[in-house]
Amino acid sequence: SGNYYNQGEIRKKELEQSCFLLGIPASDVTVIDHRDLLDNPTVEWDTQLLATFVLKHIEANNINLVVTFDAGGVSGHANHISLYTALRYKQYCCFEVFILFLCLGCHVLVLESVSLFRKYISILDVPISYLLSSDALFILTEEETEQAKRAMRCHCSQLLWFRHIYMLFSRYMVVNSLRLL
Repeated sequence: SGNYYNQGEIRKKELEQSCFLLGIPASDVTVIDHRDLLDNPTVEWDTQLLATFVLKHIEANNINLVVTFDAGGVSGHANHISLYTALRYKQYCCFEVFILFLCLGCHVLVLESVSLFRKYISILDVPISYLLSSDALFILTEEETEQAKRAMRCHCSQLLWFRHIYMLFSRYMVVNSLRLL
């Protein structure tokens, strides 16, 4: 629930506000508040527990595509990396769950982590990303980038100085490269 600084309720509302701006109805947003999945940038979550939650959500909502972080978590955040680990666990370590994924027709794309230099060269990373191979490359229009910035601004409790720099210079505000898991 994003309760690292005891702001879980505030962050839930900010998430709903942000999703609304992106055209995602509140009914499609699921917030998990579980004592073993605490928001903490240094704590890795239990892989099997998280994998179970993700699979239940996929099944309940007939989801056919999951987009998550890669092994670097984009920022190195342990919780982000745990999501990747849970999806890898689902697909490669647990045969029955892997078969279920295939039966459900669900694919997983992972957002590629890039070097700190590339992360903060904004639109200048577009040609680099284009030249490097990836399974999917999303280049946002100016309008889409502004929409993403408005959505990020909904997360007031998390808008520390470095996130303002992120919104100004991060390539992830303009270009995102993904690979199939």
